Formats: sequence, C-alpha cells, structure tokens
Amino acid sequence: MRQDKRKYRLYIIKSNKHIYAHLINETNKKIVTSSSTISRDIKKQTTSLKNCNTAKIVGHHIGSKMQELGIKEIVFDRGKNIYHGQIKAIADATREKGIIF
Repeated sequence: MRQDKRKYRLYIIKSNKHIYAHLINETNKKIVTSSSTISRDIKKQTTSLKNCNTAKIVGHHIGSKMQELGIKEIVFDRGKNIYHGQIKAIADATREKGIIF
C-alpha cells in the first residue's frame, strides 16, 4: 500500500541560535515528532549550536525518528528560508536516512 506523500510535512524553523525540524501530520495538523539543537541527544553530539554540521545531525536524528514511525515519503517545507547551507544540510541528511521528498 502506497503512503500518500502529502500526509506528512517536515517543517524547518531557524532562529538566531537554534534549528528546529518538526514532522507535522497534515490530516489533523498535529506535530508527530521533532528534533532540534536544544534536544539532549543532539547537545551531546555537538559543541556549537548553529552550523551546517549541527544541521546535518538534526537531519539524521529526525530521519531516524521517521524510520522508526514507518514514514518513508514526506513534503519538505523550508518556510521562508532559502534552500542553502543549513537547510540543505538538513534535507541531505534526511535523504541519507532513506526519506523521500
């Protein structure tokens, strides 16, 4: 059975210090899972808060969570951010985990 690609949306938010990735279920508009630079797991793996390496760790982390939930296809929503640097690093790291968008 093929999963509808529009059912889940990965929304990326960047603040001055942190990067957030939220997986949103589009049918009921609820956050299913999230990952950010303020998570304990990611704080243990990095020393700086906001750079491309940290964004890659956030992407791997959210990709792993999606794999555990059995989600394979999503829509990538970068918001008002340009697809460059940290946003691209999150997207590439999520794709490395086998998520299609």
